[in-house]
Amino acid sequence: MQARANPADPCSQNTASAAAGVAPGDGLGLSRRLVNRLRLKHWVLLGVLGEASTLRHAAARIHMTQPGATKMLADIEHAFGFALFERHARGLRVTALGREVLAYARQAQAALERFLEDLETKRHGGHGHLVFGAIMGAAPDLVARAVADLKRERPLLNVRILGETSDQICGLLERHEIELAVGRLPGPLEHNKFDFAALSDEPLCAVVRRRHALLRRRQPLGWPELVRWPWVLQLISSPARVLLEEEFARARVGAPQNMIECTSIFATLQLVQSSDAIAMLPESVVRDHVRARLLQVLPIEIGRDLRAFGLLTRKNETLSEFATLFVDHLRRYAGGGAQPCSLTTP
Repeated sequence: MQARANPADPCSQNTASAAAGVAPGDGLGLSRRLVNRLRLKHWVLLGVLGEASTLRHAAARIHMTQPGATKMLADIEHAFGFALFERHARGLRVTALGREVLAYARQAQAALERFLEDLETKRHGGHGHLVFGAIMGAAPDLVARAVADLKRERPLLNVRILGETSDQICGLLERHEIELAVGRLPGPLEHNKFDFAALSDEPLCAVVRRRHALLRRRQPLGWPELVRWPWVLQLISSPARVLLEEEFARARVGAPQNMIECTSIFATLQLVQSSDAIAMLPESVVRDHVRARLLQVLPIEIGRDLRAFGLLTRKNETLSEFATLFVDHLRRYAGGGAQPCSLTTP
């Protein structure tokens, strides 16, 4: 019976390489072998293999036949000198070293796409582009003002803003789909991947539609009463949702049984305005809706504000000229601080 290779064991990697017909080395250095043998399409295949469920799906995404992709993957592994995947009856399973290669391939492909897009923009008389991520709480104030100033200085600069929650934008940042982000670290280990510089606090408000039944109560509101109502919540992976779950735990109540999980701020606002649902949202997001008498803030104290959001960048990377200008504007507006939620509607 053939022994199964352990992806984490270098010796096992050599065994897997031999089983896949991959030579451990041919006398050339790894860098030289890759330069001599791998072409752009090889790296494109590696990039999509990290996202596609099967080799057939990966081949279809880059308009290749499966036999062609199979041969190309064999050529890639031969160039590296070790197996990137274990072969199984159900398909391929990435090895530990293969996971590193796929991550680099995705990053390289994203960097190449940004470079080519920037080059094409400049070729047609444009002035480059900036792609960044931003959480919804930062967008109405800090980000909007910084982008407005940047566009006044560089009116032909192409600016693209992606994401809405910290877990979303950190994923985009890790995959090199954005250059920087305005958000917060969603997990305790994210500091190993990203640098973080705090910019501003983010007060949170519990809001309902105008004329909601809760607004007519004369008794003080508490969490035991609120959890009996419908809620629109962010996903459990988001820092704001984690904070809300901590509030429930502190009040010794269970999470609402009637809930909708939603990552879209626009959909959340619409759902709250058209139903009896409650949502906890950043003050900067709901401020204009409260002033327009579309929403009202509930007089419920939230134990602590969501920890400060800030600037997220990949470690050991230098920002582009446009990103540096944008960061300068962000930091200039970050000193004002946030105002607490108003409990009355003007």
